[in-house]
Amino acid sequence: MTDLTFRPALPDDAALCLTIRGLTRENAFSEEALRALGITAESWSLGIQDGSCPGFVACVDGQRVGYCFGDRDTGEIVVLALLPAHEGRGIGKTLLGLMVGKLARQGFKRVFLACSSDPTVRSYGFYRYLGWVPTGERDAFGDDILELSLG
Repeated sequence: MTDLTFRPALPDDAALCLTIRGLTRENAFSEEALRALGITAESWSLGIQDGSCPGFVACVDGQRVGYCFGDRDTGEIVVLALLPAHEGRGIGKTLLGLMVGKLARQGFKRVFLACSSDPTVRSYGFYRYLGWVPTGERDAFGDDILELSLG
């Protein structure tokens, strides 16, 4: 039996979060690709520390296996990532729920995220199944903007 726990992200989690992001099955980003977008272990750690990029981490037997982060100022779910070996266990759904709950407690009535517009990508069905709806907008990368009403 494995021990599955969830906790708020700590600044020291940022470096491993970058590594996990590169190991996801779909929509993986290498550390180099993230750096090109201005995302580094240092910037991510600072966002966790100053509260501008809060998040939650999932651990299995004490090892970090996934995470979800949001933007405190906009209500955006910035990233949800999980190691492939831990998919299908409800971990991603729980992480997303924890982050949505935190943003709701901060007063957001609507949260949003960018999601692939390709129906063959797992995230496409995942978010829609959980009640997220397309806004009709797309981001700079061509991904659909989905929203979830909280009130």
